[in-house]
Amino acid sequence: QLQLVESGGGLVQPGGSLRLSCAASGFTLEYYGIGWFRQAPGKEREGVSCINRRGGSTMYADSVKGRFTISRDNAKNTVYLQMTSLKPEDTAVYYCAADWRITTAQTMCSTGYEYTVWGQGTQVTVSS
Repeated sequence: QLQLVESGGGLVQPGGSLRLSCAASGFTLEYYGIGWFRQAPGKEREGVSCINRRGGSTMYADSVKGRFTISRDNAKNTVYLQMTSLKPEDTAVYYCAADWRITTAQTMCSTGYEYTVWGQGTQVTVSS
């Protein structure tokens, strides 16, 4: 059974940092492209950062460029989202998703792209 589990969310003050993890089981994450998405209450889900299957393409939403970094640790079958300089508007439930198709990170982060598997989400709250 393909499964993704996010962790690392929590409450952090503005300007703080968090590292989200997306651990895969039942499949080898190295052969999948990964997307990080978030959804705040009353808002649509948005693509935050994506990395394609071959790792040669990454994409960041304008709102997080220069603050968030996506990376892989193939040995741990895990993808990370390092978040720094967090702002209250980053508050949301963050989800990771994986898909086996070969495409660009920009395509993977586009609205409506269909993923093979989704995680259950982890809450990130940025507040003083």
